[in-house]
Amino acid sequence: MEIVIKPKAFEWYKEELNLRQGDFVRFFPRYGGCSTVQTGFSLGIDKEAPFDPKAETTIGGVTFFIEDRDVWYLDGNNLVVDFNEQTDEPVFYIQ
Repeated sequence: MEIVIKPKAFEWYKEELNLRQGDFVRFFPRYGGCSTVQTGFSLGIDKEAPFDPKAETTIGGVTFFIEDRDVWYLDGNNLVVDFNEQTDEPVFYIQ
């Protein structure tokens, strides 16, 4: 299981969250919302340090991760974070 952050998505997070080298971004499932990953859930983000990361990737000194307790959301797949130019926001896929 991997997390893949596409360059344009990284730039969006960097600007929106004012990310700097050494920061962490957690992906977590939350009930409700609209998702291309799991029906009935959406993917939340938070700027916080990991406790028990199961998957992580570091880009530009920023570590993106998902905790072990939240990996059920990915159902053993990889999380790909891309950028939608039309909506001007990240979009999530599993592969």
